[in-house]
Amino acid sequence: MKKTDKKPKYSIRKNDIVLVTAGEDSGKEGKVLQVYATGKVLVDGINIVSKATRPNAANPNGGIIKKEAPVSMSNVMLKDPKTGKPTRVGRKEVNGKMVRYAKKSGEVIDK
Repeated sequence: MKKTDKKPKYSIRKNDIVLVTAGEDSGKEGKVLQVYATGKVLVDGINIVSKATRPNAANPNGGIIKKEAPVSMSNVMLKDPKTGKPTRVGRKEVNGKMVRYAKKSGEVIDK
């Protein structure tokens, strides 16, 4: 992504609770730790991979560690705050401010 490109508007943001809809971890839920401009999200406890590390200050022995890997945003859906089921996200204006809302229940996500 070039510096002149605009940052994309995604319906999923950091600290949202999402449900995985596809892949090995399908059916699990977790909190979004990071959103990447490439259309991927890092979800707590989802898509755990083994990674070999060299010895460093944080890990003096090196070895194999388990950590989360990014998941495509198309494979996760926001958890509806009212029903707890997966939902799509819409945007509407409330009191002159744009907010996200759950399409299934109509519940506002951003306060």
